[in-house]
Amino acid sequence: MQEYFEIGQIVNHFGVKGMVKVMPYTDDITRFDNLKKVYVVIRQTQKQYIIEQVKYHKNMVLLKFEGIDKIEDAEKLRNGILKVERKDAIKLEEGSYYIADLLGMEVYTDEGKLLGILDDIFNTGSNDVYVVKTEEYKQILLPAIQEVVKEISLEENKIIVHMISGLEQ
Repeated sequence: MQEYFEIGQIVNHFGVKGMVKVMPYTDDITRFDNLKKVYVVIRQTQKQYIIEQVKYHKNMVLLKFEGIDKIEDAEKLRNGILKVERKDAIKLEEGSYYIADLLGMEVYTDEGKLLGILDDIFNTGSNDVYVVKTEEYKQILLPAIQEVVKEISLEENKIIVHMISGLEQ
């Protein structure tokens, strides 16, 4: 299982006192309120930063890190990816999964046929859509609804789906 989760990307500095502007990758941006530290990854180098302050501005997150006190310091963090350790991630409700844990799982029909590997997940607003890549490098789009997704087993690295009418095989 993945040790770190990406939660956002630093897109710019904000103000003159070293704050950074973050584009969040999470549905609930208030999750930043409870963070004490994050890791910033720049050019494959990961460094821990302590969060001093969190603010919000136009669906963006503004963070002030300990030791980052000038525009020049904040500018060096631009394009950095923010990560948190799995233990610091938001606890999920039963039946919910981290996307990072699902990607790469084998997807089978409830009749036992291997469809392919879960390659991507995107949100349409009403539900998620699972993108399954077949051995022929084709994509099958599956709505992540109860009618279709029947079972997810992290232990077996397997998702079982029911192909309802209209879904391509």
